[in-house]
Amino acid sequence: MSDAQDISKVTDIINDSRIGMFTTSNEQGALVSRPLAVQDVQDDGDMWFFTSEGTSQVAHIKANPAVNVSFGKGTEWVSVAGTAEVVTDRQAIRDRWNQAVEAWFPDGPDTPEVVLLRVDSDSAEYWTSPGGTAATVLQWVKSKVTNSRMSVGESGTVEL
Repeated sequence: MSDAQDISKVTDIINDSRIGMFTTSNEQGALVSRPLAVQDVQDDGDMWFFTSEGTSQVAHIKANPAVNVSFGKGTEWVSVAGTAEVVTDRQAIRDRWNQAVEAWFPDGPDTPEVVLLRVDSDSAEYWTSPGGTAATVLQWVKSKVTNSRMSVGESGTVEL
């Protein structure tokens, strides 16, 4: 695939999944993951998330902005490495506001603790297994019968 097709594949998987496991490093250097709903995925793979100012992810990002966000749905997965920043700009928050976010912040986009996390995506790795679970099982059986390595789809690494 071309770079443009690879990037499109990455953004398609993210958009289809919507919920990513957002991973940061805590104060001791241990990796910590939590589910966050992606609000916006740009054509270059950069992503935006809503959260509260007082959350652990905000504290972690302020101390060490290196993050990873992984998404998976069905037989497609992507892992995105990047650098995050905390965005407090009220206009940026209003621009990305939607009814789903309002369920978490019922007072609206001017709620003082609402912030955005912007992830400047550096690279991504993706895996797809066309044909779903049945095709994967069939490939597994084939690999056992032929004593060969299992092949169940495509994968790639993309610089974003």
